Amino acid sequence: MSVPLQRPPRSVWLVAAVFLAVELAASGRYGFHRDELYFLVAGHRLAFGYVDQGPFAPLLEHLASLAFGTTPTAIRIVPALAGTATIPLAALIAQTLGGGRYAQILAAVAAACDPVALAASHLANTTVYDLLGWALVLLFVLRALLAGEQRCWLWAGIAAGVDLENKNLILLLAAALAVAVVFSPWRGVLRSRWLWAGVGAAVVIFLPQVIWQSQHGWPALAMSRALSSEHSATGDYVGFLPAQLLYPNPLALPIVIPGVLYLARRAQLRFLAVAFALVVAFVFINIPGRPYYPAGFYPLLYAAGAVAIEARASARRRAHLARPAVAALVSLVFILPLLPLATMAKLRFLHKLAYDQGETVGWPALTRTVAGVYDALPPAQRARASIFTGNYGEAGAIALYGPTYHLPQPLSAHNNYWIWGPGKAGDATVIAVDSAGQLAPDFAHCRYDTTFRSPDNVNNDENGSDIYTCTGPYGPWRSFWPSLKNFS
Repeated sequence: MSVPLQRPPRSVWLVAAVFLAVELAASGRYGFHRDELYFLVAGHRLAFGYVDQGPFAPLLEHLASLAFGTTPTAIRIVPALAGTATIPLAALIAQTLGGGRYAQILAAVAAACDPVALAASHLANTTVYDLLGWALVLLFVLRALLAGEQRCWLWAGIAAGVDLENKNLILLLAAALAVAVVFSPWRGVLRSRWLWAGVGAAVVIFLPQVIWQSQHGWPALAMSRALSSEHSATGDYVGFLPAQLLYPNPLALPIVIPGVLYLARRAQLRFLAVAFALVVAFVFINIPGRPYYPAGFYPLLYAAGAVAIEARASARRRAHLARPAVAALVSLVFILPLLPLATMAKLRFLHKLAYDQGETVGWPALTRTVAGVYDALPPAQRARASIFTGNYGEAGAIALYGPTYHLPQPLSAHNNYWIWGPGKAGDATVIAVDSAGQLAPDFAHCRYDTTFRSPDNVNNDENGSDIYTCTGPYGPWRSFWPSLKNFS
């Protein structure tokens, strides 16, 4: 069914080049995302693990900032390249499924126009590396099974292990594939020494993070429970299935649906359709508020659909190539920060539709506002003051921009900031940024100072955040720090 891998057609590389150019052109728009600010801090405190992700993304962001500078464009070069890499991988998956030139180009076009990939490749957080990890694992599994390249099991394990150092979500893919293979004609592959070599490689690569988690009380499990609870509201369940039609690009559904059917109707490939269904079902049941989690399967679905369309020798081939591109062009302003900030601010619905865009706005202004409160303190009080924020994005912004205003390094109890602790920070006076409710039980007085308004009144999580000054602690930081823990 398959042939040895060959270099994808030139058109695939052209599609990838256009994708990369678009990502880099938009990379400097607005500002840092809250996750990027957090990862910059984590990169300066490198460890084998963190509460909410592995060390991979913070390490890459740290290296990028050292190599290219601490700017949004600099740290987004690597994620843009990672997202671009999924495009030829989609073509290679199509080739492994038996697709020719047209199928490979169509798979690449669909992958390049994927809204999740377009959005994820813009930001230096964990999602884009996860998409790349899933695509690699799926390609290697297919090469091992369809082409008989047994050493690809080892490469699949290495790719999974590296992705585990980024995000634990790929465990879901591994579990779904394992269950699907056991109940398929491929179950005999479980005797392959190369498969178990791959499993061993993944375990060895992942082991340092496992040790870190065990030493810190398994915070990733607590984080997982918190996320499941936070993203399992009634509205999340209602919106999950419609989202499965929107995230792969609505005009790409004539590719995706034939792709699912192509996998389901072929005995050799049915395990992939089963694995995809298991992933979708698990996400729906456990964390429906993260409907993009199955997106790692999309390159495979695009590839399978492209092969099915090519086999039909349809006269509508050009239409299949054009539809995803048209949808991407129409939706690009909702995916990437292309609109003028003032226009984006007026479109209030964008906060939900393009949440991450709003979260890249206003961090320098927030820091200036905090600096104004800090500077208003009497000198003697200021010398013993600290800053406590409600979330890691606010803390990351103050950590990055605060030195310009001679602000102390911020504290927070959000995710890994809680593990880092208060250190020797002063506790007599605390400027509470979006966190007075957390601190009020442990301080005698909390005085309102001001309310932050984001530039152009952009609708985001920080817009409208109150800033208080709390004094008269009932004890030192260490006495009430455990109760402040906020994993979310």
